Amino acid sequence: MDGKAMYRLSYGLFVVTAKEGDRDNGCITNTAGQVTTTPNRITLAVNKGNFTHDMILRTGEFNVSILSEQADFEIFKHFGFQSGRDVDKFADYKAAKRAGNGIYYITEGTNAYLSAKVAGTMDLGTHTLFLADVTDGEVLDGASSATYAYYQSSIKPAPQKKEEKKGWRCRICGYIYEGDVLPDDFVCPICKHGASDFEKI
Repeated sequence: MDGKAMYRLSYGLFVVTAKEGDRDNGCITNTAGQVTTTPNRITLAVNKGNFTHDMILRTGEFNVSILSEQADFEIFKHFGFQSGRDVDKFADYKAAKRAGNGIYYITEGTNAYLSAKVAGTMDLGTHTLFLADVTDGEVLDGASSATYAYYQSSIKPAPQKKEEKKGWRCRICGYIYEGDVLPDDFVCPICKHGASDFEKI
């Protein structure tokens, strides 16, 4: 199979946020979508390696901030290239407000947010699929939503010319795994994508 065929599926990019006690966190996802209008429900798949995953599993609530074409690469780095286990992503982050459920949503580089309450879960192996009722939402900006294709062509920086390394490069974030053979079960330590998203260099 040509793995690049999966990149032709059209989907957006989001910052998913959660709150547990005094702790706030968020991560980048591309796996949210509406499934029904009556009741108004969405699904969200989150990698089990993400700290946000565990917070949602325990609290049953989350917000989805819909990234727009006005988003810059810094928001992807901030919420996608570091772990909430190691840093407090909201310690000095000013572009956020609390929704009615007490969870932050992102106010810059986004065009809307949704608040959701988990109605059910499904174990997908590496991810958990959350089925959730939409409890609130607001349009924030008229900018078009950022699709994954738009991110690849217009937001993600072009690779810098560096000394050539041998190994495998993550097509999502650029991380390089040095070695002749990439293990089938390898997961990128930066963006959490699997071996199928790496290319030989």
